[in-house]
Amino acid sequence: MTDAEEEVELRDLGPDRSLLVLDDDEPFRRRLARAMERRGFEPTAAESVAEGMAVVRRAPPAYAVIDLRLEDGNGLDVVEALREARPDSRIVVLTGYGAIATAVAAVKIGATDYLAKPADADDVEAALLSSGEVKPPPPENPMSADRVRWEHIQRVFELCDRNVSETARRLNMHRRTLQRILAKRSPR
Repeated sequence: MTDAEEEVELRDLGPDRSLLVLDDDEPFRRRLARAMERRGFEPTAAESVAEGMAVVRRAPPAYAVIDLRLEDGNGLDVVEALREARPDSRIVVLTGYGAIATAVAAVKIGATDYLAKPADADDVEAALLSSGEVKPPPPENPMSADRVRWEHIQRVFELCDRNVSETARRLNMHRRTLQRILAKRSPR
């Protein structure tokens, strides 16, 4: 990459290149922060809702990548706080559990975009910098339908406190069928 290309990238980010990367998956958070730094952002990494709120109170960033489910709460709380503190911020919500209801909730409270994990730095950058007028291209390696189904089942299972009978009832499936699915490895 030439110096001229780097200048164009930095100019596209605007004068404030601050970025909050909020995710409780430490290796993913570190990798994403490094990748975004190479793209001209100035990342601050946080792993909990409490840390994310502290960053927002101290210096609301121009950009944010926020995981939906964190160990100490919901990332949407941080989205809401950031939107109140800095209405012009560009926010992307990431989650391993893609669901239409949570996508709608995230966008309603101010998220710019919503991406399902695994999302790479290119996907995140495209979502952060998109104008909203042009749709971003589809992901190169989207999750398979089997993987999406498996993720949904795992999410409901966790929400039911790992109770197989309750999960089966809520998913309207036979308990033994659910047990067989849970015993298998995740599909690719």
